[in-house]
Amino acid sequence: MLGLIVTWIIVGALGGWLASRLIRGGGLGLGGDIVVGIIGGVIGGIIVSLFGGSGVTGINIWSVIVSFVGAVVLLLIVRAFTGGRGAARV
Repeated sequence: MLGLIVTWIIVGALGGWLASRLIRGGGLGLGGDIVVGIIGGVIGGIIVSLFGGSGVTGINIWSVIVSFVGAVVLLLIVRAFTGGRGAARV
C-alpha cells in the first residue's frame, strides 16, 4: 500500500508539474502540483477508461500522460470557475 501511495505522489508530481507549465496561471507550487497531479490522475483515469483504456498503473510514461491530461482538465475547470484571475487555487 505504501508503494502505491509513493507511486501516486511521484506520478502526480510529474503530471501536475507538466500541466502547470502548459496552463498559464496554473502553477501552485510543489505541493499544489502534486495534489493537482494526483486528482488529475483520477480524472485522467476516468477519461481513459471511457475510451476503453487503463489509467495509472505504475511509474511509466503512460501513467504520467494520463495524470498530465487529467491535471490539464482539472486546471482548465478551476480556471473557468475562477475567471482566469491569477494563480488557480484548488
